[in-house]
Amino acid sequence: MKYEQVIEHFIQRELLPSSYLDAAIRWFFPLAEVLKQKHGQFKKPIVCGINGCQGSGKSTVAGLLVELLRGCFECKSVAISIDDFYLTASERAQLGKDVHPLLQTRGVPGTHDMELATQTLNQLMRNAGQIMVPRFDKAIDDRFPNSEWTPTETPIDILIIEGWCLGAIPQDEGALIKPINELEEKEDPDGQYRRYVNARLGAEYAMFFGQVDYWVMLQAPSFDCVYQWRLQQEDKLRRRAGDTSGKKIMSAEELKRFIQFYQRITEHTLLTLPSRADWVYELGEDRTVHGIMTR
Repeated sequence: MKYEQVIEHFIQRELLPSSYLDAAIRWFFPLAEVLKQKHGQFKKPIVCGINGCQGSGKSTVAGLLVELLRGCFECKSVAISIDDFYLTASERAQLGKDVHPLLQTRGVPGTHDMELATQTLNQLMRNAGQIMVPRFDKAIDDRFPNSEWTPTETPIDILIIEGWCLGAIPQDEGALIKPINELEEKEDPDGQYRRYVNARLGAEYAMFFGQVDYWVMLQAPSFDCVYQWRLQQEDKLRRRAGDTSGKKIMSAEELKRFIQFYQRITEHTLLTLPSRADWVYELGEDRTVHGIMTR
């Protein structure tokens, strides 16, 4: 199938604006070509990691790449998100009691089931028949039951995994001393929470990130963009969920507090990942791609 057709079908399915066609052809089709080439060089299944702050469009890009790789290059490709490996609500509640109350809120390193994530990645990378990939329902802030996980056939050629903290590295201990926002100042005055998160980032998360063969980054201009981007994402989630009781869609004020959990690692990653990534999309405040850096 021609790449224009693949992209047009994707745009219709995802309810994207028609202007996305030109952007996809110019910016994202070349990346699909590179991933196909990399797979040929490795002669084995490869893992592509996509980093981007909240609301940057990671899942859309990952989904498009899968469609291009399948439809244009006959590459068996699958996209997963690190978000789908969040600990369950009850597990995070226990973590909040055992370590620090802030860990009840999903998001930061330490709130994912990295054993499950690693097990799933390993299964996807070998011929394990049909496996079930976990799913997390952000609208109720809990994992879907096993019966609603995504059945996925292996083996595959290219695995794409996306996540806001993917590829992040821990900070030096000295950088953790001073709180960077109101949340840290008021709710983590002794730094116990941020030290725990930082330690996790340097342990099991580093091991997981080490399995990525090719790094892609959607680089935001700054953390200041995150609130507006994430607000748009929350509005989209609200429309999809409808007015169903029990759905945990955040208000604007709740969102302002929520994104503070992400600020420290996001700002550190904006400084440290571009020089380590293989392919960097430079985004404008409107979330459109303004340029590319490759190495």
